[in-house]
Amino acid sequence: MVITFICDVLGEENNGTTIATMNVIRSLRAKGHEVRIVCPDEDKDGKPGYYVVPPIWFGPFKHYVQSNGVCLASSKGLDVVKEALQGADIAHFNFCGFMSGKACDLAHEMGIPCTASLHTQAENFTNHFGLENVYAVNLAVYRKLYKSLFSKVDAIHYPSQFIHDLFEKKNHFHSKSYVISNGIQSAFQREEVKRPAEWEGKIVVTYTARYSKEKDHRVLLKAMKYSKHRKDILLVLPGAGPLEHQLRREAKKWCANEPVFGFHSRAEMVKILNCTDIYCHVGTVDIEPVSCLEAISVGIAPVLTDSPRSSVSTFAIDKKLNVYNHRSAKDLARHIDYWIEHPEERKKNADAYLGFASRFDFEKSMDAMEHMFEQTIADYKAKKGQPAK
Repeated sequence: MVITFICDVLGEENNGTTIATMNVIRSLRAKGHEVRIVCPDEDKDGKPGYYVVPPIWFGPFKHYVQSNGVCLASSKGLDVVKEALQGADIAHFNFCGFMSGKACDLAHEMGIPCTASLHTQAENFTNHFGLENVYAVNLAVYRKLYKSLFSKVDAIHYPSQFIHDLFEKKNHFHSKSYVISNGIQSAFQREEVKRPAEWEGKIVVTYTARYSKEKDHRVLLKAMKYSKHRKDILLVLPGAGPLEHQLRREAKKWCANEPVFGFHSRAEMVKILNCTDIYCHVGTVDIEPVSCLEAISVGIAPVLTDSPRSSVSTFAIDKKLNVYNHRSAKDLARHIDYWIEHPEERKKNADAYLGFASRFDFEKSMDAMEHMFEQTIADYKAKKGQPAK
């Protein structure tokens, strides 16, 4: 197959959408398919397989947008998109922005089927304006996503049943859809790892997420104020994002030990997780929290938010012990303290998670994505009365 990925947003692999996109691209290329990538990233210009379109000029808001690590494609540059679509079997969209809708129309004019992945929730947009709890605004975002792109494509990829049900309910439709996990790499397994000397004697509590508002690091930092064992707890917070400096300041107020911040490679994350005693996942907005799946695959007792805008509580083996009230830092502290005070029960719970994520196997997910593309092409050809290859 020749597959053109049209990415309103790409950038560095420090966020879930880009990581998921590049994982699929690498897998498809490894299987022998040709993958072309349309994106607005100037640093990709001239690299093989990339087609760079103009980014949006945000004027006085440029610094704010850049601080969030976002470079968005404009609706200009359709000549570049057309070039990338020449001879393609299918077009795939990873994000609904200003370019996608027009690019989808163009692909269909050229007789090319289209698929799209829904990697974002309305709150990922509205939280930037303090409107994440305004129902009407979130609904308007879902309706806009549907009208601009997802009503046009021939099939939709949802990373979880949670977002499938939510999006189709909000827009009152039933799509040709594929629920496919973004997948967990096989590297995330339990292994013997020597702790860094400065971590010895500490209860290591880890939470992996981008430093942004909807990931709600503050509730975990604040929970340290209420924990009976705060002097023994070391928070490890792998990630990157615009709120890092603010989180570091707030950590000084609530944590007895300075947390470990910073971005880490996959190999480093495997080691960190194998040094972790308790994994907390507190993000209030999560379609498919892959970082949590990676953690529990290693075999760690988790404490998971019950936020209705996150699918993470569905991973709980024991709802009473593994799930806390997302509105309460005190309840989060109570759950952390329980696991600290009951090490044998914590180990039993952690062991129960070993192999839990096998249903999210990375290779199976990549095979399913390949099948989605192949099936969509076949369905499109049948619909148009064209012979299959």
